[in-house]
Amino acid sequence: MTNTAKPNPRILCVGIPVRDLTFRIEAVPGRGNKIPASAYEEISGGNALNAGIGIARLGGTATMCGPMGDASEAAARFIFDKLGEEGIATSRLIHMPGLVTPISAVMVDPTGERTIVTFRDPKLWNVALPDADELLKDCDAIMIESRCAGFATPLCAEATKRGIPVVVDIDSAMSLNEGLLTASSHLIFSAEALHATAGTDDDEAALKKVAKLTHAFVAVTRGPKGTLWLDAEKTFQQTPAFPVHVVDTLGAGDIFHGGFAVAFSEGQDIASALRFASAAAALKCTRPGGAFACPDREEVEAFLADKAK
Repeated sequence: MTNTAKPNPRILCVGIPVRDLTFRIEAVPGRGNKIPASAYEEISGGNALNAGIGIARLGGTATMCGPMGDASEAAARFIFDKLGEEGIATSRLIHMPGLVTPISAVMVDPTGERTIVTFRDPKLWNVALPDADELLKDCDAIMIESRCAGFATPLCAEATKRGIPVVVDIDSAMSLNEGLLTASSHLIFSAEALHATAGTDDDEAALKKVAKLTHAFVAVTRGPKGTLWLDAEKTFQQTPAFPVHVVDTLGAGDIFHGGFAVAFSEGQDIASALRFASAAAALKCTRPGGAFACPDREEVEAFLADKAK
């Protein structure tokens, strides 16, 4: 796919917003135990929503698209308010009458690692998205979470057909027959999702297995081990992670995806876009607050300039 420079790229974020209830704890409790939390915060979450925050702060323009719960929900109003504060357009979000917006209990331990329990109403997947022509008008890229494949694969296929990049955040197992794998241009897996999808814990073997099924770019994020990816010649390349003092990893992967979507849509090559995304994710991890701890563009560029010295 030819990549041309597009300042302030307009990116459609397809996903399902989540209400995150976050608790800072000393350790994840055992079965049947009760423990106190040292801090609590309610924030908005979800892969695509978090990526949208990253996109808005890192130089792009984000629009959210996907299903939410009933319009009368307090949670729905809270999420709309938070998105408005970030400058993220909400006109493509679709309220599903009588349903509940997903909710997560997020426990963050002293290492910054998070443990999450989430409820998503299965009926949310019955959503019907607006017409593709309407959604893709003035769209420079799509950033989609893989769990939306059931209702958004046709949109992604049409975008790819039109030469619009489609970046997929894959954080759970997918079928190797899943249409989204071939309807997209960039597939970026978490390590756990890649292993579960490919049926092997070997990163290189798993990426090769997926790459045989699609013409899309494939990569896997591996936390402090950095990102492993296949270049155009199907040769393995690595983008190192930046070592930082980790406070909170919640939303870091989503910020990575959002940062990559912005940088690639602007015209940066794959290696540069991955390095930019890695820097944004690293800085996010140094601060509590989930994706709302995402740095801005100036901070990321200063961080990268310092590391280049």
